[in-house]
Amino acid sequence: MSNLGKVAVLMGGRSAEREISLRSGNMVLAALKRKGVDAHAFDPAEHAFEQLLTQRFARVFIALHGRFGEDGTVQGALEVMGIPYTGSGVMASALAMDKWRTKLVWLASGIPTPVYEILTPDSQAADVAARLGLPLMVKPAHEGSSIGVTKVESLEKFGAAYELAARHDGSVIAEQFIAGRELTAAILNDEALPLIRIEAPQGNYDYQNKYFGEATKYHCPSGLPAELESKIQQQARSAFRVLGCEGWGRLDLMLDANNQPWFLEMNTIPGMTDHSLVPMAARARGIAFDDLVLKILEMAHVG
Repeated sequence: MSNLGKVAVLMGGRSAEREISLRSGNMVLAALKRKGVDAHAFDPAEHAFEQLLTQRFARVFIALHGRFGEDGTVQGALEVMGIPYTGSGVMASALAMDKWRTKLVWLASGIPTPVYEILTPDSQAADVAARLGLPLMVKPAHEGSSIGVTKVESLEKFGAAYELAARHDGSVIAEQFIAGRELTAAILNDEALPLIRIEAPQGNYDYQNKYFGEATKYHCPSGLPAELESKIQQQARSAFRVLGCEGWGRLDLMLDANNQPWFLEMNTIPGMTDHSLVPMAARARGIAFDDLVLKILEMAHVG
């Protein structure tokens, strides 16, 4: 695969998701090497970005998660340097990283998403619960991997939930809790891959259950009726496109008792670990992990 040139796999970084990024990046790196690509690990926390130019990298596979990687900052730097990179561009990356502004765009575009409100230190638990109901979700607006997220089932837990989220982010949102089946929709080159239905212990798909536990069950095929799955896939593609996303990504959603999907968030650089969902959906589509990684790299672009 010498036609792809020298490739940097960006991993690690400075976000709260550094550990997961290193796991994703190393799996991507190994896959590219198995495909004969001249790929090298590059950790922006340890190397200046200018070294991408001085070391003559031809393109970049971004396996950074969270801030300083998934939020448009790295994408902007790579565009200034003229180095093609994987995934969405600056605007879509920044927008999708912001759960609040993602919701604003989705609501304006008719994409169903749970009602929410922005919290402040003065927010009163009883008032928020009266508007959103209980239980409700409290989460940082700019974190991924369920970091800092709490399901608030009683007013007494509201304050601690806000404080936890605020430790991770200056912007905190409360969101209506949607009871139902948890799904994820992967997008690859504008195609919606088979949906995955997630069954986590006690319905708690948190950081531990996402990446380290073995109790979570993943159903792919999802078990949904074909017509319903197709409808959700079409909505997922619309939710992906309206944010300006490109290449690949993953949307998380809930399916309520009336089979109404509610989109929660957009992930522009999903995990690529042994527990990750995009590789799982790709396998169900007949795409092996190494081929998936190569396809994503081949879609690298500038702007």
